[in-house]
Parts: sequence; structure tokens; C-alpha cells
Amino acid sequence: MKVKKIKLLTINDAKAFVTEAMKCKFDIDVGYNHLVIDAKSILGVLSLDLRKVLDVRAHGVDEGFERYLESVAAEEELIA
Repeated sequence: MKVKKIKLLTINDAKAFVTEAMKCKFDIDVGYNHLVIDAKSILGVLSLDLRKVLDVRAHGVDEGFERYLESVAAEEELIA
């Protein structure tokens, strides 16, 4: 299971994230601290504090989703 840090700046970013997650056949979790939400749930993702850096845990591999995650990677992820 890979963990990536992302930043969703707008509601449209959140919608795009859920759309990309729904294309995957495996489970994906997103959240911060101890809060974990199903990444395929638009209501769940919109309930998160989008000002925070989010952790994404993908329980599988999809190259398209990996590319998408790179496009929304948080600055601290890019530095590491």
C-alpha cells in the first residue's frame, strides 16, 4: 500500500480526485490524522478540511491514478 500526500485546493479539485479514484478497481482511502474517508465518496471527500494536506492510501496500483496523484502532490511531498 502506497501513501501519497496531496493538496486539493478547490471543490473542483475534490470532484476530479473522486472521479479519478472511481476509475480504480481497488479501495482508496483519504484523510488526515485519524480521520479516514473512502476516496470514492464525493460527500466524504467534501467533508474533509481541504486546507489540510491529505494522505492517500491506495490498496492497489493504477498508472493513471499515480500520474493524477503526482499532479496534485502537496509541496512537502515534492520536496521529499
